[in-house]
Amino acid sequence: MPELPEVETVRRGLQPAMEGARIVSVETRRPDLRFPLPDDMAETLAGHRIEALGRRAKYLLIELDDGKVLGCHLGMSGSFRIEDEDKTEAPGVFRHARSKDGAHDHVVFHLVSADGHARRVVYNDPRRFGFMFLTRRTALDDNPFLKDLGLEPTGNALDGTALAGMLAGRKTSLKAALLDQKAVAGLGNIYVCEALWRAGLSPKRMAATLVRKDGKPTERCQRLADAIRAVIADAIAAGGSSLRDYVHADGTLGYFQHSFSVYDREGEPCRRPGCNGVIRRIVQSGRSTFYCPACQK
Repeated sequence: MPELPEVETVRRGLQPAMEGARIVSVETRRPDLRFPLPDDMAETLAGHRIEALGRRAKYLLIELDDGKVLGCHLGMSGSFRIEDEDKTEAPGVFRHARSKDGAHDHVVFHLVSADGHARRVVYNDPRRFGFMFLTRRTALDDNPFLKDLGLEPTGNALDGTALAGMLAGRKTSLKAALLDQKAVAGLGNIYVCEALWRAGLSPKRMAATLVRKDGKPTERCQRLADAIRAVIADAIAAGGSSLRDYVHADGTLGYFQHSFSVYDREGEPCRRPGCNGVIRRIVQSGRSTFYCPACQK
C-alpha cells in the first residue's frame, strides 16, 4: 500500500496538471471502488475549477472553487496517470510494469488548463481497494475518514514532547504504537521500520518506556521523533518507494527503496557503521518487521 511519501509524490506529480484546471466532465465507469462512489459525482464536479491539490496523511484532497473537496485514497493498487486528450501518455520512465488495462480505468477526469490545454487524469485500480468521497472544505475536520488522524510527520509539530504524549502509558510495542493513525498520521510499516533503525530502538520495546514518569520525553523519544521526520523527508525527496503497484502520476517510480536500511533486508548485514549485526524479520500484528537486534535496543 502506498505510504505517505508515495502519496505526496503523486500529489506533486498531479499538481501541475490539475491545479487551476477546469473540470469539463468526469467519467465514472463503475458505481463503486472499495465503497460506492459519491452520489452524482460526475454532475457535482463538472464545470468547477480545481483550486488546490492537498494531502492529509494518505489521502489526496482535490479542492474545488465551490468549497467542495474530493478525497481520494489509493488503496493497495490505485494510481493516476496524466494523458493528453489525444491519449498520448505524459512522459515517464517505467521501472516496473503497472496496469495499463483500460478495464481498470475506473474514473477519468477531463480537464482544461487556464491556457486551454486539454488533458485527461485517469484513476486506474486493478484491486479496487481505493475509494473517493466528497465533502465540504469546512467539514474536513469532521469527515469520518479524517477526523481521528493524528499529527503529520512532515512538520515541526512532531517533536519529542508531542510524541511523548502519544506514547505515555502505552503498554503495546513501539512498532504497534507508531502504526496507530490516531498518533502519527500516514506513518506506515516501511517507514516505521526505517525510523526505528535510525533511532536505534527495538520495535519490540514497550512504547511507554520512552516517556519519563513526569510525562516528559526521554532522550530516546526525542531521537525517535527526529528520525521519523527525517526518514519521511528523505523518502519524499527521493520520490517515495517503488513497491508493488505504486507509480508516480507520470509513470515513473520512486527510488527510496534503494536506500532502505532494514526493510526487506532480512539476513543482510546491518548498515550502521561499526555494527556487526544481521537484519532480522519478525511478525508483529500480522505485519513484517525488519530490524537489527544488535544495535536496536
